[in-house]
Amino acid sequence: MSKNTITHLIHDRNARGHAQTGWLDSYHTFSFGSFYDPNRMGFRSLRVINDDRIAPGAGFPTHGHRDMEILTYVLEGAVEHKDSLGTGSVIRPGDAQIMSAGTGISHSEFNPSPTEPLHLLQIWILPDEQGLTPRYEQKAFPIEEKRGKLRLIAAKDGRDGAVTIHQDVDLYASVLEQGDVVNYQVKSDRYAWLQVAQGIVTLNGEELRAGDGVQINGEEQLEISTNIGSEILLFDLG
Repeated sequence: MSKNTITHLIHDRNARGHAQTGWLDSYHTFSFGSFYDPNRMGFRSLRVINDDRIAPGAGFPTHGHRDMEILTYVLEGAVEHKDSLGTGSVIRPGDAQIMSAGTGISHSEFNPSPTEPLHLLQIWILPDEQGLTPRYEQKAFPIEEKRGKLRLIAAKDGRDGAVTIHQDVDLYASVLEQGDVVNYQVKSDRYAWLQVAQGIVTLNGEELRAGDGVQINGEEQLEISTNIGSEILLFDLG
């Protein structure tokens, strides 16, 4: 495939769904809750990317999930997690947390700080089989491992210290500073999704801002750069 063949589609940040309550300000990349767009029902196994800001001392009370791989990626602040497996943890920037809901799990998520805001991405991925045993996993990835390069943080085989996900997905994170460039080759039999978590980046000459997502439909050489501090997630999807 020639370098100039375009195989990607930008999902504009301004076309996301938006829900706001007294304590939650949430943007939905894909259809979620009261936001429905037939052109935004997910991509491959990727079903939900919610960009959530949670007020100090507030959060989601205990609620249930089934048959979903749920990833939490914190950008600012911290989230306190409790679930029906007996897990209690605090998730901070740099951590990757995954909860396999499987046959059923209940959990709560709160901002434990009385003063600091919480900003996170909540990601749902359809599992490769239903009825799995519920599980929880959390690992820390120092910023040095993500600065100016793509760090694998979730994968089906859990390689390179990544958390394990029950789906054919490799999830990379990168923190970019001025002048940084990362490259990635999407193979001809794969798909990808680039999510701009923070800042402004350039993908193959096109400017993208926080909240933009890019659907990559086949083989493409990606070159991602920035002139300001930025953070991205890149999903390599089967």
